[in-house]
Amino acid sequence: MKRHIYTILLILTTQSIFAQTKYSPETLAEIKAVENGLGWAVKVEGEPDGNIVERMKHFNIKGLSIAVVHNYKVAWTKGYGWADEAEKKPVTTETLFEPGSISKSLNAMGVLKLVQERKLDLDKDINTYLKSWKFPYDSASHNKKITIAQLLSHSAGLTVHGFPGYDRNAKIPTLPQVLDGLPPANTPAVRSAFEPGTKYMYSGGGTTITQLIVEDVTKQPYDEYMYNNVLKPLGMVHSSYKQPPAKDRLALCATGYHADGTAVGNKFHVYPEQAAAGLWMTPTDLCQYIIETQLSYEGKSEKVLSPEMTQLRLTPYNDEQAALGVFIEKHGNATYFQHSAGNEGFSGIYFGSLEGGDGVVIFANTDGPGIYPEIVNSVASVYKWKDFYTPVVKKAVAVQESALQDYPGIYLYEDNWGAIVKKDGVWSFYTEGIYAKMFFSSEKGFFNREFLSDKQFVRDGKGLVTGFTRKVKDKEYPAAVKITNPDTLHLDREKLNTIAWFLMENKRSAEALPYLKRALELYPGDLMSLGNTAHCKLFEGKYTEAIAIYKAHLKENIVPGFTWKEMITEDFKFFKNHGYDKTDMNKVFTELGLSRPAGF
Repeated sequence: MKRHIYTILLILTTQSIFAQTKYSPETLAEIKAVENGLGWAVKVEGEPDGNIVERMKHFNIKGLSIAVVHNYKVAWTKGYGWADEAEKKPVTTETLFEPGSISKSLNAMGVLKLVQERKLDLDKDINTYLKSWKFPYDSASHNKKITIAQLLSHSAGLTVHGFPGYDRNAKIPTLPQVLDGLPPANTPAVRSAFEPGTKYMYSGGGTTITQLIVEDVTKQPYDEYMYNNVLKPLGMVHSSYKQPPAKDRLALCATGYHADGTAVGNKFHVYPEQAAAGLWMTPTDLCQYIIETQLSYEGKSEKVLSPEMTQLRLTPYNDEQAALGVFIEKHGNATYFQHSAGNEGFSGIYFGSLEGGDGVVIFANTDGPGIYPEIVNSVASVYKWKDFYTPVVKKAVAVQESALQDYPGIYLYEDNWGAIVKKDGVWSFYTEGIYAKMFFSSEKGFFNREFLSDKQFVRDGKGLVTGFTRKVKDKEYPAAVKITNPDTLHLDREKLNTIAWFLMENKRSAEALPYLKRALELYPGDLMSLGNTAHCKLFEGKYTEAIAIYKAHLKENIVPGFTWKEMITEDFKFFKNHGYDKTDMNKVFTELGLSRPAGF
């Protein structure tokens, strides 16, 4: 094992040499401190801080790129791992990433520049400016008009959280087709879910409407307007909203990877929803945006927006954190602006301080790695960000394995679910894609480095585990309840299917079937639930039942633009890569007349 880790370290260190700047001894020491000081919300007595190479391995991250801002300047930038593993192409500081929703921060600057020029009004009905398409108001909006400020702050009450993008060889929809959910769009129509201005609800669909407003008002392609009026003035000359990227930029584009290590088909997806998810960039370029935001906020620069407009952009609107294209976080007496992001096979995050000129940008060509908080905390610690990182120190004790055997299971808490599972020999609390190692404070108490809460298992009068309590310092949170009978659950179809998928991913398809049965009782005919049911039956040796389900829906779409056939192919690739025997999957391909994916 040690030899294996050493080999990885050697490879990653060698890769990161390419295109790295020579730094002073002081900066090199700071880089080393960041790389070896990854910090969690909780520090465990006797446990070393995280190392970036080992944590990349833990999260199966193919490539990572970091840029740090200090004293209003880019202090250093560095790449790790592979931009394309098959081609053995390393990540360099010039590697371009497509991390997704960070695009919204720059988009807001472009929209506010038009407000600054009096070509738009933040508080007018959006249909005042839309020419090529009009928003179809209905009863859900209660006769209230939607404004640009509401679109930028996710308070317009609109549907469509995010976008999956399109294969590079697929037919790409126009913006009106995306907004109306018409083929070849693969997402539903963007419509009112509730009255605008009443509460926060994240909507990439709303941001996409601002893209069309920019095009209709400027009469320019969105990517050209944004480059000439935002990116270029900021110094982000290597970045572009062009979708797909220009041919002369393709060699610099990273390949996207799923969390299981498989590459995204044709390397990356195309996003016609450019404002919401379409910006290709480097961390170094995004640092220019952070620095300009900080200087403009302090009245020292106005390359794109005036200080007054920057201050407005950074002011929460109808929500404690959601400002215009950016989120505001209070840490003690300090304030930070940030945005995270995720596209198919890519993810990212940035933070900037409103005072003092500090910040960080981190991109990865892997779906949603949990490493980001650890790196941000390490940077904050090394560069002494005000009030940002104050970890809690806890002590773990050894517990007999026999005392833990009845803890595994699925648990519901508040609007979420988690699982206690032994994964790769390690007791873990799984939630939202993260396997968080469990540290025990007693035989019935545990905590995780990633979360501040202390948890205590609860038993009933018969000694059976019924759930666990959750407490942060002196504050009690609603207890988690262990699921003992899926037949009584009243959850939405997505939660039921994500629980089932988690069990399938861990080769526990028999346990997944009751959750899918319940999903079909609550949501009869739901194609997602039917597809997963067929998979489980296939893996449980019930081939006849499985093939009957596959055949019955062969010509249907799971969602607009995503066919049942594509679902089978994509899911089978996932199962094959997770160690499932592919004999019966090959039989399904043959019987249904479907082409096997390359390398299957």
